[in-house]
Amino acid sequence: MSILAERLARIKPSPTIAVTQKARELKAAGRDVIGLAAGEPDFETPDSIKQAAVRAIEAGETKYTAVDGTPALKQAIAAKFKRENGLDYTPEQITVGTGGKQVLYNALMATVNPGDEVIVPAPYWVSYPDMVLLAEGTPVPVTCHEANGFKLVPADLEAAITPRTKWLILNSPSNPSGAAYTRAEMQALTEVLLRHPHVWVLTDDMYEHIVYDGFAFVTVAQVEPMLYERTLTVNGVSKAYAMTGWRIGYAGGPLPLIKAMAKVQSQSTSNPSSISQAAAVVALTGPQDFIADRAEVFRQRRDLVVSMLNQTNGLRCHKPEGAFYVYPSCDGCIGKTTPDGTVLKTDGDVVTYLLEAEGVAVVQGSAFGLAPFFRISYATSTDALEEACIRIQRACGALR
Repeated sequence: MSILAERLARIKPSPTIAVTQKARELKAAGRDVIGLAAGEPDFETPDSIKQAAVRAIEAGETKYTAVDGTPALKQAIAAKFKRENGLDYTPEQITVGTGGKQVLYNALMATVNPGDEVIVPAPYWVSYPDMVLLAEGTPVPVTCHEANGFKLVPADLEAAITPRTKWLILNSPSNPSGAAYTRAEMQALTEVLLRHPHVWVLTDDMYEHIVYDGFAFVTVAQVEPMLYERTLTVNGVSKAYAMTGWRIGYAGGPLPLIKAMAKVQSQSTSNPSSISQAAAVVALTGPQDFIADRAEVFRQRRDLVVSMLNQTNGLRCHKPEGAFYVYPSCDGCIGKTTPDGTVLKTDGDVVTYLLEAEGVAVVQGSAFGLAPFFRISYATSTDALEEACIRIQRACGALR
């Protein structure tokens, strides 16, 4: 008899973490590998934020805090929501977790009953469906076609809603596609949601500040105030402030939901790191000018990668509005044969070929619910990206 719980059989390990680990192992074995799998900015955390953490340590801020965030951080988050999104949340309506992933997990664990459905636009971040499954819910993937810029369209949202639908998870800008919704596109989705008062909205706005070409970010409750009472607005400091390892995510939402999420957290991890919380206060209240400067670097990298991939045999790459990912189609490689005689049947085969033939680590689109594509993270040096794209061009050019 197995010691393992049956619920574990419903989920799989994170494919993005698996690819990153495989690339690390190949590097350790002496292979020349360029890893484009991890969604992690290559920039350093700004010095002002690091110094705030040092000051917190020296001031003895090393004890337990309130379960779901310090008063200072909740105040800073409430001010951020008002300043940048026009959303009024009191500190009591704010929750802080150990990364955005915990905040999302808490929300689903606190609300989803067996059989409840959660709409997940595909391609999706790999963790959404598995979190729903762990909460004993049913993920309902809805394909967002390349022709629509990988965005959910109102008719497809309408068709996916049933009496069992509990949540829509909406990630803009998106991991893995970089797709971001304009105000008009968001408004069109909110009009559908207004017709279905039993459906709640979980927005993942983690890439809010990484947008290009004058794109204006908006979030659901900002666009449609009538949805405020059934929207959980999730964000964090990991991407915009290059604080992935600090593990601070947060959300604003209706008080009963926030209290329920705190209850889940109180019996799992309790409070996030006191040091990281002190640093996050300074991140949200301190200088913000570096964010736009870094976004401009990401834009240049996006343009380089999109251009080079679109010059590659068998690949086609849509130019995204935000985040630091591209999601090229490798449909033109499927059915072709590698120099060693292997026929590429899936995007997983293409990804394996790129890693083994040229030492380029990317993630197969099937992991994100939409094939045949793969995801490239361009949150790495421009030189490494250029070299990786040259290798991809060489690998694809060798197919017959």
